[in-house]
Amino acid sequence: MTGLPTKYIKLSLTIVTAGLLSACNPGLQDLQQFVTQIKAQPPGRITPIPEFQPYQNFEYNSHDLRDPFRLVDFRRPEQLPEEIGLLTAGPRPDIDRVREPLEDFPLDTLRLKGTVTKDGIKWGLIFAPDNTIHRVLEGQYMGQNHGRIISVSDDLIELTEIVPDGLGNYIERSSAVALIQ
Repeated sequence: MTGLPTKYIKLSLTIVTAGLLSACNPGLQDLQQFVTQIKAQPPGRITPIPEFQPYQNFEYNSHDLRDPFRLVDFRRPEQLPEEIGLLTAGPRPDIDRVREPLEDFPLDTLRLKGTVTKDGIKWGLIFAPDNTIHRVLEGQYMGQNHGRIISVSDDLIELTEIVPDGLGNYIERSSAVALIQ
């Protein structure tokens, strides 16, 4: 008799499980309706892939130019510019002159902060990058390109710089330092 209740238990569990599984099956009508709607729509059009443009090769012709992957030879040329007559009798910086403190700074880092007139002489007040104020007069030098002060006015200091032209000569260039409030 011990085997009979186990059979009944297994049978009753099978019936209960089948009933529960059949209860879990909700209606699939809405899903089937959605699928039929999608299938009824006309298919979309896919845009074609753009046509491939072949790569145009660029040929770099530099037979006459220096090779950028070789070291530059900075040794002394066979002839110096003065030996071949390239140098002219143009302006030259005075290299024997004692340099002034404002010649240590690039001209674009110097700022005119104002002027002071004493005994009829107008002094420009220049603010340098080392956070100091320097007094300057006409004839003094400032900037790294041998800039000689030509005039000092209330809102502008004009100067002439002597800069290399790249061929061994020098040219004069006018520059100015304006008053900045």
